[in-house]
Amino acid sequence: MTSPPHNEPGATDANEIPAPVAAEPPRNRVHHALLCSAGAASLVLGVLGVFLPLLPTTPFLLLAAACWARASPRLHRRLLAHPHFGPMIDDWERHHSLSRRVKITSISLLAMSIGTSIYLVRETLWLQLLLAVIAIGVATWMWRLPTRETNTRDDDASNTKS
Repeated sequence: MTSPPHNEPGATDANEIPAPVAAEPPRNRVHHALLCSAGAASLVLGVLGVFLPLLPTTPFLLLAAACWARASPRLHRRLLAHPHFGPMIDDWERHHSLSRRVKITSISLLAMSIGTSIYLVRETLWLQLLLAVIAIGVATWMWRLPTRETNTRDDDASNTKS
């Protein structure tokens, strides 16, 4: 098979990573409402996960972005524009990766919150062990995700200044 010429849509260089393709919007109002609601609920859970032990932030934010990418481009753009959450979501959508800083911060917060939870349930050994297994599983999963050394937005900014 030959690769398409560069003037065709979808043609990319070997080193060029294409921008995320906008998903087709839902065709009916119920589907649209469900996706918007799921995105909003996921965002709320993700923000709560910043403050509550055992509630993860990153997966809920990625789910919110995925729902809104299909249902509401306006809400999706607003989430991508968020100064703290936007770069992480953008990296995930473009490269299916997280920056090393996001990984280290997430795993550190996970360790602190699970550690606190283990301390609070110190009289129930099986629950302590369950919490430790969950923490190790989530930390391992997150660490094994592809790592993006630089922020996607930094790459884009340096390309436009050249």
